[in-house]
This record gives sequence, structure tokens and C-alpha cells, in this order.
Amino acid sequence: MHWADVEANTLLEKGSVHLISTGITPSGTLHVGTLREAITAEAVRKSLEKQGASVRMIYLVDSWDPLRKKYPFLPESFEAEVGKPLAYIPCPCGQHVNYAQHYIQPFLDSIQELGIHCQVLWTHEQYEQGKFAEVIDTAIREKDKVAAILKDVSGREIAKDFFPYSPRCESCGRLTHAKVTGYEKPYVNYRCACGHEGKADIRKADGKMPWRVEWAAKWAVFGVTCEPFGKDHAAAGGSYDTGVRLAQEVFHVDPPHPIPYEFVQLKGKGQMHKSTGSSVTGVDALKITPASVMNYIILRVNPNRHIDYDSGLGILDMVDEYDRVENMYYCGGVEERDKDLLRAYELSQPEGARPSLPLQIPYRHLVSMVQITDGFEGVLSTLERMGMYDDSATPEDLALLKQRVDCVKYWLNGFAPDEVKFAVCETMPECELSDGEKAFLRELLVAMGGVEWQGERIHDAMYACAKGSAIGAKGGFQALYKIFCDQTKGPRLGFFLSTLDKDFVLGRIKEAGE
Repeated sequence: MHWADVEANTLLEKGSVHLISTGITPSGTLHVGTLREAITAEAVRKSLEKQGASVRMIYLVDSWDPLRKKYPFLPESFEAEVGKPLAYIPCPCGQHVNYAQHYIQPFLDSIQELGIHCQVLWTHEQYEQGKFAEVIDTAIREKDKVAAILKDVSGREIAKDFFPYSPRCESCGRLTHAKVTGYEKPYVNYRCACGHEGKADIRKADGKMPWRVEWAAKWAVFGVTCEPFGKDHAAAGGSYDTGVRLAQEVFHVDPPHPIPYEFVQLKGKGQMHKSTGSSVTGVDALKITPASVMNYIILRVNPNRHIDYDSGLGILDMVDEYDRVENMYYCGGVEERDKDLLRAYELSQPEGARPSLPLQIPYRHLVSMVQITDGFEGVLSTLERMGMYDDSATPEDLALLKQRVDCVKYWLNGFAPDEVKFAVCETMPECELSDGEKAFLRELLVAMGGVEWQGERIHDAMYACAKGSAIGAKGGFQALYKIFCDQTKGPRLGFFLSTLDKDFVLGRIKEAGE
């Protein structure tokens, strides 16, 4: 049974009404790994919904968190914004309402494309609307118990003047500089390091609870029954353990069912952090592969397993696997070990699986095609000439194919290794060919004349001629790369040449062998 269905069954044992919560702090560019939490939550939501549960999902944008420091990617002017809530800091590019929206909006667009059905809530608006007033008051009245729980669970000493609420100074605007001097509901009196003295109204956006207390408070305010989160929060003595105690003993609610997940690592670079920037963002990931493939990359493995995201050649392998599973989903031939992969495929479809097998054009083929054709129409013409596309394709097929072509172009433009990049030389390049290479090309010309113009047949003819020549298979393939691309390596030759006009290929081989 797929892990999402296992989690859903566990939740159904507790009841049929559920609210799944997920979210993030938009402190910087969100890397591809941040997609895992939302995709995980959506898979469980879909499974619950399929089994007849009443289920909703909320996505909390922690826009009321303070800017912790001036990150390297920010201008020097942002040093003055440190300590202020992200929602009250100017947008770095000037095109968004605030800092928080600047970094979260591309991500929100991404989760929409992924087919994640959730209500987006901004925490600064929840504070402004007084949604946290009651739990803030509870935490303040129970501050000694809160402090004791934090110390007991985390094992860390808690300051004697601990207070579960940080006022936002109305003078300097910071959440991190004020010291509480008293409380008389609904006002918290404070003295700020900037010299200002004032009072904060817990019914307004005048302050904030500390992270660990706020997390448990959210469960109480929204009625959360399930939440996925990174494995760091699930460590013994971590924030989830703290939250369980706070939920039960302070806010008197049941803690949500946890789904801790391992991190997504960029292959060869380790764990990714949004605060340091990332070479592959969530937006990049959805421009490298269609949303359904990105969903599948996450859903094919249990949350407790880490994922190596390879934006290079690994992308081709992953799309190949996706296509293989898609074919099994519609055509059968499924072994017992593959059933969870079929369910992962089903869950990965943003709006549900189509009634029949979509048109499948492998990524590896498109990598060659987009580099030798002129636009999408050129790709279609080439596919039609090769017998891989005809009028039976539906509008949905064309839309999916267009999306793949666009994704391949994006991948080639910034993430593909040089070994797969090439350009077809319109005329014979100025390259030196040895007598052995010319002899091989003359023999190949004869062999290729009667070959059926398909990738495998062309490959077999080339390999047979090259293997039996003085220069060997490797030398023969290098000679062909030279005369067509002016380089010694490139795409899979059989398929590559099959995408080109046969007369053009034979003409180039004849010219080079003379």
C-alpha cells in the first residue's frame, strides 16, 4: 500500500473530519526541496478525500516571522530591516506588496501548478485580525508552565524573564528588541532597546509568540489534525515534541498526526537552504519537468527517505521512469513491486489521471529535436516524418507535448551538461579526418543507403561498420560527431540522425568520405 494511503488510514481511525496544515517562512528564494512538504500533504489529502473523508488543507505563509539577518543575496540597505516582520519589509524588487510576497509568490504559483488544493493563509493577517488573541492570552497566563515545558523537553535553560510573546516596537518596528515590563489583558507593556516605551495589544499585529509556542497555538486555532514537517523538527527534544506537550497541557487540544520527512538534496551539494539561496529553485524544477513528473519524484518514495535531486542527466532517467510507470498504468504488465509506483503516478496527476495513455515522446528524443528544429512546429514536423505523431493526437496530447518541449528548452539553457548540447552544422565543418575515418565513412555510406530510417536500424549499421573498421566503434562515432556537430561527442547517434533528413545525412557522409 502506498504510504499516502497508509497515513490516510491512520487518520481515518481517529475520525472522518480532518484539516492538514503545511507552510513555510518566505525568508529567501525557495529551493526545490521546499516542494516536498506541500506535495506530501496534498497526497494525503487526496487519499482522504478518495475514501470519503471531509478534509481541507491550509498553507500557512509565516509572513509574521522577523528577518533574522541580512542574507548575502540582499542589498546592504536591508541591514536596517533585520528584526522586522517579513510582511512589513519592502519588496526587494519593488514589484510586490512586501518582502514576504516577493519570495513566496513564485512558490504559490508553483503549488497551484502542482495541483495542490489548499487555502493560503498569511500569518501577519491572522495576527492583524486577532485570530491568535485567545491563545496568546492563554500562553501568557500559563507562562511558567510554558517555560517549564520548553526546558523539560529541549533540555535548555530558559531565561528567568521568559515571556511567551514578543512585542513589536511601534517606534523601530522590530520584534526582537523589546523587553516586557508587564501585562494587563489585552495589553503587554514593554521597553525597547531603541529607547521607546509602549504597550502592545494582543488583539492586533503588535507582537508575536515564539516559534515553538506559536506552532502549537496554530494547531489549537485552526484545528489541525495532520501536519508534515522536516525531520529536524521531529528529533527527540525538538519542536514537535515541545508542541505536543504545549498542545495538551497549555492549549488543551490533541496534537496533529505527524508526517516527518527527509530532506531533498541537490545531488553533489547536500541539503539545500532557502536562506542561502539555491542553484535550483522550486520554480526552476517546474520549468525543467512538468508538474506531474515533479510530483512523482516526491511521491515515489516514502517521506522518511531522502531524495537526491539531480538537475543534470538524472532528470532524463527520472522522466524515463515516469514514462515507464505511466505506460504500465494504462497498459498493464504490472508486477506486485510496482503497485506503489502506479499509485504514486495516480497521485502525481494534478487534476487526476487521464482516461487513456497520453502521447509519450521521450525526453531524450526531445533533447535532440529541440536543438535541430525551429520551434514547436519544427518538432511536430520531425515527429510526423518519423511516424511518432499523427492526427490522432488530442489537444491534450499536444498541450502535454508543448509543455515537455518548453521544459527541455529550459533545461538545456541552464541545467543540462555540455555533453548533451550540440548544434547541427549546416555545411561541412572544417575538421581534419584521417584516412581511416574516411574509409569508415565510405563503407558506412554504402551500408546506410538501404537502411530503414529508424534510430535502432541506423545505430546497428553504424556500429557494425565502425566495429569492423580500423578506427573501431569509438573512432567511428567520433568521426560522425565531427562532420555533423564539429565536436567529438553528442547525443545518441542513431536517434539523432533519424531526426535529420536522410538525403542530408547521406550527402554529408559522402562529402566527408571523399
